[in-house]
Amino acid sequence: MLYKLAISLSRHQKQKILLAIDGALIALSHVAAGVLLLGTDAIGANMQAFLLSIALVTCTGVALILLQGLHKIKLNAYQMQGVVESALVACVMIGTGLFVSYVLLEMLFPPPLYVVMGMLFLILSISSRLLLRQVLLSVYRRGNARLPIIIYGAGQTGQQLATALTVDDAVAPVAFVDDDLRLQGITIAGLRTYSPANLENLIQRYQVKRVVLAMPSANRAVQSSIIKRLANTSCEVHAMPSFADLVATSGSSLAETKPVDVNTLLGRAGFDADLPGVYDTYRNRNILITGAGGSIGSELSRQLLTCQPTKLVLLDHSELALFDTHRELSAIMPEATVIPVLGSVTEESHMADVMRSHKIDIVLHAAAYKHVPMVEQNALEGIRNNVFGTRIVASVAMRLGVERFILVSTDKAVRPSSIMGASKRFAELAVQDLATRSTNTRFSMVRFGNVLGSSGSVIPLFQEQIARGGPVTLTHQDVTRYFMTIPEAVRLVLLTGSFARGGDVFVLDMGKPVPIYELARRMIENAGHTVRDAENPGGDIEIEVTGLRPGEKLHEELLIGSDMLTTPHPKILRAQEKHLSEIEMANALQSLRQAIDSRNVKQMEATLHQWMEKSDMKVGGKSVNE
Repeated sequence: MLYKLAISLSRHQKQKILLAIDGALIALSHVAAGVLLLGTDAIGANMQAFLLSIALVTCTGVALILLQGLHKIKLNAYQMQGVVESALVACVMIGTGLFVSYVLLEMLFPPPLYVVMGMLFLILSISSRLLLRQVLLSVYRRGNARLPIIIYGAGQTGQQLATALTVDDAVAPVAFVDDDLRLQGITIAGLRTYSPANLENLIQRYQVKRVVLAMPSANRAVQSSIIKRLANTSCEVHAMPSFADLVATSGSSLAETKPVDVNTLLGRAGFDADLPGVYDTYRNRNILITGAGGSIGSELSRQLLTCQPTKLVLLDHSELALFDTHRELSAIMPEATVIPVLGSVTEESHMADVMRSHKIDIVLHAAAYKHVPMVEQNALEGIRNNVFGTRIVASVAMRLGVERFILVSTDKAVRPSSIMGASKRFAELAVQDLATRSTNTRFSMVRFGNVLGSSGSVIPLFQEQIARGGPVTLTHQDVTRYFMTIPEAVRLVLLTGSFARGGDVFVLDMGKPVPIYELARRMIENAGHTVRDAENPGGDIEIEVTGLRPGEKLHEELLIGSDMLTTPHPKILRAQEKHLSEIEMANALQSLRQAIDSRNVKQMEATLHQWMEKSDMKVGGKSVNE
């Protein structure tokens, strides 16, 4: 009966009911305060004046409720903002009552009467709404059992999840669990926070079947540790999506969780779900990853670890980045052989020693300077690292008979308008040149666009700017970029290595380019803010257009030509592109080496223009044919 009534009422009818309840509560509060402070005899002796006071205060309160829309706040959304608006109504009622008492009734009723009246209304207004919400939730659910869950992580994401699930019909959060000693024992968002030591007791007490990890920023080592802690329970383990996934996936919300890929966290591979036999490409191999401390290199390391290589050699010139990656991998799979090596890819003798001493079978070359403005200002070092570093590692790999060499490239190498893009295209040309005369080593290159969450991505920058309160800086209103999550891009890179034939340029299907302005708007709104612009001058955070930086394009491309071939995987395409001959490549590298040794930037730029002309490239924003 109640269920049919509840679903039959329109939104407008429900608002009228709430307004009527508020009006009745105002009058009831006035009468109750009068009985408590004046007594029935005093009210009876001044009944006409008392009724006038009730009428004026009630009318004022109802008018204010209509004005601020308190009756329009949905019951399941009645939280702090609704309490504040109820308190404002109570304060205005007190003021109206004092005005009536002093001006119209000549102090016939004492001021405390109206103070008590306002307090009673505030208590009754809040209580009635909370009671109504619980009654209606019970009616709507009609006895359906809600799934009890424990939220692991009482930070901002966990609190938002708990709030979102408060009125959920299917799921009921029962407790927080957090490693932070400062949070343990306190109540957050209506839930008690416990130590991980209490986890098994909580699972038994509340008959919990699911634990949600609300810690999207936690690294794999932390998540792996938690998964292992939960391995002996009967609980499903779900995870909140990361911010990158929320942005990349249309329609995602904080109330959505996804099952944790336990196999990945515990070191079991799943590549065969994509292509049979890929797992065997890397299993029992000695693998070298250059740039292993970077966002792409570290993810390559994580995913390769699941393939059970004999040895994983991590190389990076950043001591801290290498230390962090090595520590994380050691925590995920302590039994694996993971060897950190400090060094630069530009040191040929060192690269040769590493590959020879560790008997490397596969090289994944992810080391590169990739920040466009930084390389633009340090052009010679960008060329030294990206071009000659690639050439050195690839030539050493060929000389020592390494089975496979995979270069991680970028969409900025296509008709480059920056030194960074030109350096990556020249690195591709260097690898293509070696591939033409390699008999044992299979060379391949994988080209893709921006990855969400990498150090060179706009996502971390926008997050930082939003956290500071803005403004969010955008180089151009119409700029677009291709995006893919780091794990997806890396997975596809490893897949290409399994079917590369030699000299291949693989291009990942990045989907449609994303307008960065819309991405910025969505990130601001997902963070709970509004965008301040001409249409909304009172918004929270402004998007400031700063102008394109040197070497930056409005729109990136993934292909130099129009010829593409399919591969065994639908998201991987093979491009057919021109490259320099062996003599041309040797002359180009000699000229670039002279430019670096003499610190001659003009000679370097002239060389890039000269030798990339055959592919109709663009360097420094000007076409070589212009």
